[in-house]
Amino acid sequence: MLNKTKIIGGIASLGIVLGMGTGEAIAQTTHETHPTSTTQTNQFRPIEQPLSNKVLVTLAGLGLIGLELWWFLLSKPQSKKATATGGIQEVNITVDGGYEPSRIVVQAGPPVRLNFHRLDPSSCLEQVLIPDFHIAADLPINVVTSVEFTPKKAGNYIFTCGMNMFRGEIIAEDQQTKSTKESNPKSFSSTDKQEIIK
Repeated sequence: MLNKTKIIGGIASLGIVLGMGTGEAIAQTTHETHPTSTTQTNQFRPIEQPLSNKVLVTLAGLGLIGLELWWFLLSKPQSKKATATGGIQEVNITVDGGYEPSRIVVQAGPPVRLNFHRLDPSSCLEQVLIPDFHIAADLPINVVTSVEFTPKKAGNYIFTCGMNMFRGEIIAEDQQTKSTKESNPKSFSSTDKQEIIK
């Protein structure tokens, strides 16, 4: 899967190339020589563009709008459940143009260890902040940095980069509600099954 940064960079480059191509077309159109006497008009003079430029700019704009809609509305963050080893819930997070996974599911109560492996050299991702647990940890590049905390109650906790541009979420689930759901699965009688079929 391509990195989101590379995709956005490619689209931005395409926009710059299209803009430069359109600018050259405007610069190449012949201008009428202005008469010596200046007359003031209140109308705009249309600039003629080749049809191919109009179609290309329109398609590029629609493509960018579609990408933004997908990015902000339809793309779902990756979610990962913590694995318990030796009484500690542990998750490995890659820091490269954001956090992967950006949504982590843990159980409230036991301690949690997040292992951040930073690959991105940008200064924004030099630090990770988890304000609910008063954690601010520096993330050296190409080094795994562990952060430990204990979510005492169920809830959603946010972690961000130092500039608050990239975000992730820690979802702490209550152990009691999960265990009661698993121990009391709903059973259907034969009459319930017949009602569902109808």
